[in-house]
Amino acid sequence: MRDISLLVFRFGLPVVLFFGAVRVDYRHLDTGGYLLAGVVASCAIVALAWVYALLRGWRGEERAIFVQAGYRANLGVIGVALCAQAYGEEGLALAAPPIAVLTILYNIIAVLLLNHAYGKGQDPFSLLKGLLTNPLIIGIGAGVLVSLAGIELSLKVRQAGAMFSLGILPLALMCIGASLNLRVLRSSSVYTLEATAWRLLIVPALAVAIAVVMGIHGAEMGVLFLLLAAPVAAASYIMVMAAGGNGGLAANIVVVSTLFSTLSLTLGLALLQWWGLV
Repeated sequence: MRDISLLVFRFGLPVVLFFGAVRVDYRHLDTGGYLLAGVVASCAIVALAWVYALLRGWRGEERAIFVQAGYRANLGVIGVALCAQAYGEEGLALAAPPIAVLTILYNIIAVLLLNHAYGKGQDPFSLLKGLLTNPLIIGIGAGVLVSLAGIELSLKVRQAGAMFSLGILPLALMCIGASLNLRVLRSSSVYTLEATAWRLLIVPALAVAIAVVMGIHGAEMGVLFLLLAAPVAAASYIMVMAAGGNGGLAANIVVVSTLFSTLSLTLGLALLQWWGLV
């Protein structure tokens, strides 16, 4: 299953995001509103989670893991799959720009947090190399370049891309499901549950409030919610391990947030529809 997961991340999802990005005419598209809302919400989440962790008296390592869990949503797998399920091709097209921008932002903030917590981490060159070689960013970047160049993909290529997307997204979700371990619930600490509550309840509420103030609604609001309300990304665990931190704690948060995200996402989207925001 690990090999399948790597194949999905390194090849499948970049192809899906490429076809999502290539559909957009960036020369005549105003994506500034919901993109800016996503960036503002993410930065606000980092600041508030940091303050909350300080008030709780958590030390440097715990604080860094908590803050990263607070803002780092699983954009590339669960987020994009939910957008495609909810809005089809329009959802993939709308999801591509924020996934690219927020993936870069998430990695930069994570390096700053972990460097502060452990006094070591990636140097600027390694960070830049990691961003430029990220498969998701490569896929989206290629799609944007093709769109800006005015290259029109043939009908057969577009149909193949649509069929590929229909197959790869369920496979990506299956990989996530296969990696879950229900026994983690027994050993989950109050700290893990608090981090999960932040990711699945506090963060989506804050993101929606900021988006409403900035005038975001309709499909853009729905896509932004589905991306920012996704469970904690597995990359948060990987970066904690790379920094020599408490990987077990980071992994628990990823698993528990993923398990409970089905309920929180369903409830959140239902409320947005009830309030007429999507």
